[in-house]
Formats: sequence, structure tokens, C-alpha cells
Amino acid sequence: MKKRHKHADAASDDQYRTQLRELQIGLVKLQRHLIKFDHRLLIVIEGRDAAGKDGAIKRIVQHLSPRETRVVALGRPSDHDARSWYFQRYAHHLPTNQEMVLMNRSWYNRAGVERVMGFCTEAQYDEFMETVLPFERLLARSGIQMLKYYLDISKSEQERRLEARRRDPLKQWKVSPIDSVALDHWDDYSAARNEMLLRTQNEITPWYVVKADDKKSARLNLIAHLLSHVECPDRDEHAAKPHEEIVFRFEPERLEDGALAD
Repeated sequence: MKKRHKHADAASDDQYRTQLRELQIGLVKLQRHLIKFDHRLLIVIEGRDAAGKDGAIKRIVQHLSPRETRVVALGRPSDHDARSWYFQRYAHHLPTNQEMVLMNRSWYNRAGVERVMGFCTEAQYDEFMETVLPFERLLARSGIQMLKYYLDISKSEQERRLEARRRDPLKQWKVSPIDSVALDHWDDYSAARNEMLLRTQNEITPWYVVKADDKKSARLNLIAHLLSHVECPDRDEHAAKPHEEIVFRFEPERLEDGALAD
């Protein structure tokens, strides 16, 4: 029987807090390394509504320096944005030396919500798909290290979370008109996700899928994966090992083996 890594499951609240603290200490060490060597790190977090993007980002940045850490969650584009080069408003938020930037949804919004909800034209979508990888290669050549994560949840879990969100008075800011039709467009979002992953997977800025039905397990393993993929001599090698069944590099065959939610 395959041995499960200690970060694979959140068996109890106490274990979760202990493991999370261990990983957050690793993040602090990582940030010190980024600052010391003027590195730039960009982390893209994508996924369906209620996939756990906010919660994962909150745990990543919780104990990091606010001066060198930025969370970018852009709203609906303005008229000026709509008339500009598509990547322009995102380029403004890219990390400078010593910075870590986390994007809660990114330019890939065009391949997801905009595609499904008809907020962009077919021509705009096609242009995005043709230019996104050259754009990311330019970022990599400029010295930005980029990690792309897609948080994947099941339909039943999304339905449960959206209903809980509607009932919670502290989460009303998360409720949007898009939520109300998310489940109705489940298959459309699945098709958009699949096309996005297939067409934009590459060796320089690959996609990593995080199975996110268990929020705590997803957070722990995402952070562990992040720590294992950013060079930092002071990291704890044992702590920075995600469970390969929770976080894995996307490959086309994963669409056929049940690894992603239908």
C-alpha cells in the first residue's frame, strides 16, 4: 500500500494548524530568499467559483511581509481597459524585484468566465489563445518565475459551497450574479477548462492541478508544491513535498483518467 505523505490529508484541526504553521515558516524563509536575491515570483490561482482560491491565497500571504507581497484580484474591466491591449491592465501588476504577486484569477479569465458567459467575442478569445504563451515566455525571459495553479472541485462540492456562501452573512461580498448560473453552466465551464489547459500547457509555464474538494488538504499541498518549485537553499526538503494525487502537473491524459472533475 502506498504511503501517504503527512500533508496529503487534514485529519484534524490540530494537525492542520501544525502542518500549516510548518509550511508558512517555509514561506517566510522563501520570501527572505526572494528579497535577498532580487527575485520576482508570480503565482496564478484559477478555478471555478467557490473552488477555494481566496482561502488558499489567504493562508499563503498570512505571515508574509506586506511590502513585498501583493494580491491582485481585478474586477470587471473598465471602458478604458476594454479599448486597451488585453494584457495591459495585468502587466501593471506584475512583480518587481523582491516581490511575490498572487493573482486571484488572471488573464485566463478570458479563457474561463468571459468565454462561457459571452463577455468576449470569438475573435478576442482566439487572439488570446494565440498570444498568451508568447506573453508568458516574455515574462519568463525577463526573470519572472511563474507558477500556475488550477483548483478543481466537483459539481456537488461547488453546489454545497455556493449555498453556504449565500447563507453566511460574512461572505455576502463573495455572492455575485455569476454564482447563480455557475451550476447551470457546469458543462460549459468544464469544456472551457479543458480547452484552456490543453492549449496553454507548456514546458516554460506549465499548469498544476489542485484537487480542492477538501479545502485544508488543498491549501497544505498547494503551499508544499509552491515551496518545492521555488529555489530556496534554506527550505525544509521534507516539508516541501506535496501529495502527488492532490497536486499534479496537467497532462492531456488526465482528462481521460478521471483526475479532473467532469
